Amino acid sequence: MFEPQPSDQGIRRPATEEPGAEAALEGPPAGLSQEPPATLESAPAPAGVLASEVEPPAPELEPPAAIEPHPSPVQELSAAELPPPPVEPPAEETAGPESGNATTEFPAPPAEAPGAPALGAAAGRPARVIPPRRGGCSTLARLAALVALAAAIAAVFLVLQALRGSGHSKTAAAPKVVKVVIPEGKTRAQIAQIASAAGLSGSYRLASRRSALLSPARYGAPHNTPDLEGFLFPATYDMNPGASVARLVREQLIAFRENFGSGEIKRARALHVTPYQMLTVASMIEREAQVPADRPKIAAVIYNRLRRGTPLGIDATIYYAVELKKGIATYTHELTEAELHIDSPYNTRTHTGLPPTPISNPGVASIHAATHPSHVAYLYYVLAADGCGEHVFSRTLAAFEANVAAYQAAVKKNGGHPPTCKHK
Repeated sequence: MFEPQPSDQGIRRPATEEPGAEAALEGPPAGLSQEPPATLESAPAPAGVLASEVEPPAPELEPPAAIEPHPSPVQELSAAELPPPPVEPPAEETAGPESGNATTEFPAPPAEAPGAPALGAAAGRPARVIPPRRGGCSTLARLAALVALAAAIAAVFLVLQALRGSGHSKTAAAPKVVKVVIPEGKTRAQIAQIASAAGLSGSYRLASRRSALLSPARYGAPHNTPDLEGFLFPATYDMNPGASVARLVREQLIAFRENFGSGEIKRARALHVTPYQMLTVASMIEREAQVPADRPKIAAVIYNRLRRGTPLGIDATIYYAVELKKGIATYTHELTEAELHIDSPYNTRTHTGLPPTPISNPGVASIHAATHPSHVAYLYYVLAADGCGEHVFSRTLAAFEANVAAYQAAVKKNGGHPPTCKHK
């Protein structure tokens, strides 16, 4: 059988987006406590009450014996004749002509009855002026409120500026991320080259030999299994620049366990193979199939030939044997007659059964094909002569040999190169 190029389609793992902190803005302070200023002496009397009714009257002086005391006009007025208490209009603020401060105009005091002496003057004391009660704030309180409001506005402005500046700084100072893309079907040696090109530190081959996160023996692998080939899950991994290759191996093993679990283990038992053997089948499918529709059919051919005890004859395993012998990551030349007979347990032309380990690290599609092969009786397949990547499957050796002859004729017609697809 003939070797197609391995699929290089990458699978991206879902990432996790890191949220930024939000600064809480404090609102302006609550309303200031507004209290009317205290009077100089005692609390003012309610509006409309005379001062003589608030202050105790001075002791009366005895008039001379020859003069009759003349009644005060205020005392002769009855309650009905007294003018009603004045209604205080709300204080009006006017701006001073020069100072710019707000001033308050007070209502004029009510007119006194004609002929009545000045209040408090009858007792021989200077008249007291009692300021009316006011509902608004004093000038000092209003100035304090304005200052507080201005301070709050300035604080909000500074916070917004800080937030805007921090946003720019976060964007500029965001740590760099290196995306390490591991396509399906790559080997440990090929992934080591990818890790080195990405700038990761350390030896990937050494780090991928064994790990405390995963034991191949738990999947049915022999105890002398040399490395983690097959378990290094292909995906796109976000790494920090210069990160250790051990971290990449750790992420790959975690991803493998997320995609190869109890369901796949149950399917392996149903197919009468160990989970490790089924993973090996998936690794061969990954390196053989070039179109998705061929994957479950190739899986069926492998399982059918295993049941019959027929050598698999898969050239992808021979390429892997040549790469191991030559100590190279990728062998791209056509296999020679000598290489087709290479003495290696990975030579599935000369050895029956599966190779001792997986020959690549398969992705989800090939694992699914290995767990769910097509229900067909195919025993052979070869690349189609049109060169578009599909395989031609057959049940008999005669049909297979005819398909091989058609492919070889197409190669010869194309100057010894694989045929070029004309349908793409």
